[in-house]
Amino acid sequence: MITYKDAGVDIDAGNEFVNAIKPHVKSTFTPLVLGGIGSFSGAIKLPSGYKNPAILGATDGVGTKLRLAIDANRLDKVGEDLVAMCVNDLICNFATPLFFLDYYATAKLDINSAEVVVKGIAEGCKKASCALIGGETAEMPSMYEKGDFDLAGFAVGMAEIDEIDRAKFVKKGDKLLALSSSGLHSNGYSLARKVVESKGLKFDDKLGDKNLIDLLLEPTRIYVPEFLKLKDKLNALAHITGGGLVENLPRVFPVGLGAKINVDAIKRPEIYSIFDGVVEQAELYRTFNMGVGMVLVVSPENVKFILEDSDAYEIGEVVEGSGVELI
Repeated sequence: MITYKDAGVDIDAGNEFVNAIKPHVKSTFTPLVLGGIGSFSGAIKLPSGYKNPAILGATDGVGTKLRLAIDANRLDKVGEDLVAMCVNDLICNFATPLFFLDYYATAKLDINSAEVVVKGIAEGCKKASCALIGGETAEMPSMYEKGDFDLAGFAVGMAEIDEIDRAKFVKKGDKLLALSSSGLHSNGYSLARKVVESKGLKFDDKLGDKNLIDLLLEPTRIYVPEFLKLKDKLNALAHITGGGLVENLPRVFPVGLGAKINVDAIKRPEIYSIFDGVVEQAELYRTFNMGVGMVLVVSPENVKFILEDSDAYEIGEVVEGSGVELI
């Protein structure tokens, strides 16, 4: 008789994996979590203190950064990337992250590798102050090559309804402050991998005092702590992902307003030096964050407070017009 295992799916391995990740998952639990692990869905009670609350959701993946992580057998940080890409979007609508769910699909489940990934997801959740309350693991040998897997993440948060649309709070003359990125984050890796290949670069090549692969796989910075600390002083937030400053920043502006950005003020991480001479600046700024992971739109009277209470720095201002002008 033919079994499911003969077809490439090992139910026992799946059960063993669930037992292996339970400590990592439980380490993320907040007082809002109801029940434990192993039910058909995760449960969380709604926090108190909201006047007119709304539930917000965000979903994302890691993109082809995952290809690099698999090829280099460096899987410990991609889980943080997965969480970051979701929760950093939530806070741009002033939603406080509550919980996270993950989806892990592979050809054949490698329990050790999968546990490393989920441990990284748990670390990301702890940095974002949200609970990992569930997930799904799928073995699909007909869909993936041996050793490959893919990730998706889903974050849910809560916000006051009248605080979700930040464009109404943005005004001409507002200052634009940057929170530095940790590197490429999780966007533009198809281009980055093409440049690495075309230049003949190796994973252990040095850029400054670090190996290239360490810089390429530096996890996406999670900005939830800064949001929770500074939200009362912020007019808007823009998460700078695919499309860069030129496409993401206008998403928080009302009609009739745009931005001027002083390119020379931006602090570029070392990893961006690999593109020098091979990718035009305009292409870089519409593909990568270029060192700016999150833009804070701030009233002039609040700038001093934020600069003193964070690692933010000024890069531009809101002006009449549309779009983003790099000067």
